[in-house]
Amino acid sequence: MRLRADRYIRRTISVIAVLGMAVATYGADDNSATNSQNQTGAQQQSATPGDAQQIQDLKQQVNDQQKQLEELRQLLLDQKKQIDGVSAAQSSTPVVQTPVSEAPAKSNVGDVATVAPIVPPLPAAPAPSAVVPPPPAPAPLPGPQGSAQATLPDSPLQLKVGGTTITPIGFMDATNTWRSTADGDSLKTNFGKFPYNNSLPLARDSEDKMSLQNSRIGARLDGSYKDWHYLGYWESDFVGDFAGNNTQVTSNSVLMRLRLYWVDLRNKHFEVLAGQSWSLLTPNRNGLSALPGDLFYGQEFDVNYLNGLTWGRIPGYRFLYHSDGDKFNIGISFENADQYFGGSGGAGSPQLPSASVFSSDYGNQLDDSQTNDVNIPQLRPDIIAKMAFQPNSRVHVEIGGVSSQFKVFNSSTNQSFTTTGEGGSINANFGLTKSLRLVTNNFWSDGEGRYLFGEVPDVIVRSDGSLSAIHAGSTVNGFEWTLGKFQFYTYYGGIASGKNIALDSNAAHSPIGWGYVGSPNSENKAIQEFTIGWVHTMWRDAKYGALQEMVQYAYFTRDPFYVASNAPKNAHQDAIWFDLRYVLPGTAPSIQY
Repeated sequence: MRLRADRYIRRTISVIAVLGMAVATYGADDNSATNSQNQTGAQQQSATPGDAQQIQDLKQQVNDQQKQLEELRQLLLDQKKQIDGVSAAQSSTPVVQTPVSEAPAKSNVGDVATVAPIVPPLPAAPAPSAVVPPPPAPAPLPGPQGSAQATLPDSPLQLKVGGTTITPIGFMDATNTWRSTADGDSLKTNFGKFPYNNSLPLARDSEDKMSLQNSRIGARLDGSYKDWHYLGYWESDFVGDFAGNNTQVTSNSVLMRLRLYWVDLRNKHFEVLAGQSWSLLTPNRNGLSALPGDLFYGQEFDVNYLNGLTWGRIPGYRFLYHSDGDKFNIGISFENADQYFGGSGGAGSPQLPSASVFSSDYGNQLDDSQTNDVNIPQLRPDIIAKMAFQPNSRVHVEIGGVSSQFKVFNSSTNQSFTTTGEGGSINANFGLTKSLRLVTNNFWSDGEGRYLFGEVPDVIVRSDGSLSAIHAGSTVNGFEWTLGKFQFYTYYGGIASGKNIALDSNAAHSPIGWGYVGSPNSENKAIQEFTIGWVHTMWRDAKYGALQEMVQYAYFTRDPFYVASNAPKNAHQDAIWFDLRYVLPGTAPSIQY
């Protein structure tokens, strides 16, 4: 381009030079004619005044043309300097081409094209005009700042607001649940209360119910600021309390509840999360991520998940460190505590001492799930720490621990009592082949039964008002197998509880606590589940979502500590779920650090 401009200017200057020589020659001829007339004035007739005026006008026109040609020459030289400056800027500015297509990066949350910033190339400079100089080249657009960057997949439900990507998430569930005995629930299982066969009439009734309560709505927000990626996550369903009486007659009205609501900040190595999230004690599939797709709570449909699973969705603060490639992760969290005394999920509560102070004072200090447990005082947050090792995509091993502290005050003796609960977990999942995975999760504790869906209380109360932690442990083991559009699974889950017995201060010195002789059959020594099922994705499309069909069968048993004369030794129940699910097509960005 610069070479063509030089040739153009040289030709223009040549034309100007030729015109100048012609004008000079014309002026010289005119002067010679005038001198000749003066020298031969006596021999020739003198010029008239009109002729002299015409010659003077002609000279003035020639002078004006010379000035215009000189101005045009200067304008062309200025234009040449501007073209030279544009060419130099283009030669020194790197141009990043927009890729036509790239292979998508795989992630559990969706496919994206690239994580590199895309900068449009500079436009070609226009051909120079003879009069108007070309406009300056535009500056390149800046890409996303920082190392946590992402571009967006083609998703019809994805929104871009400023520098933040909003991805709607959710699905519609239409569920049918059948149970061999009636325990008063719909699509969720309370593992600790399905009836013994002598609990009439419910033990002789079966139940078949339909529900849309597990339908889910929410949104994910992603963006980058300098070296930090920020992620906000919201998720709600309708498995809350019912809105009132007569909910099954005409309008099956249920209440929406909060499941997850948190914000997360991460750069390459450090991460901070605050809000209501899955507890850090919940087993992971990938690293220590809080995203639901990176956690293990099974493929099953039961909305209370698996018997023996350690989990919770609890408000708290989390601090994590990640090695390069997330092969090693370590974190600590501070989560909302609960002085749990049983009663949740169908579990029983320990027997209190008979003195009236315990029913009046301790009923307001320990959570037996009979009143609003927000009113129960807590000494400090639960502290949870976990390390995860993930050398490759087929191996994930993690070790975790939890510590809780409980405190009560006995107003009759004017004493305070505290005790500590502690627990640990070892979890792993292994890819035996590309399509077959082995899962094992194991937990043992003193005073941490709350994290086993509340099937074991945390503590008992002795006759002097002091507290003592209850042993509780669990295991969940199974296989997951992918075959075409099917995902098959089978799991075994079990909870074991230890006795913790004290003697009352009454005259009979009656046994109190958990698992004593004569305790009610709601105090479970062991609860077990065997389940099998599949998830069938009938079709999936990036623009239209997915349609899935799910089937699960589960067999439950529970054994009490004490079996009364002529009473059944255990309770058992069969359950079958069928679910039809439509999943929204929204796909979140895939983030790399």
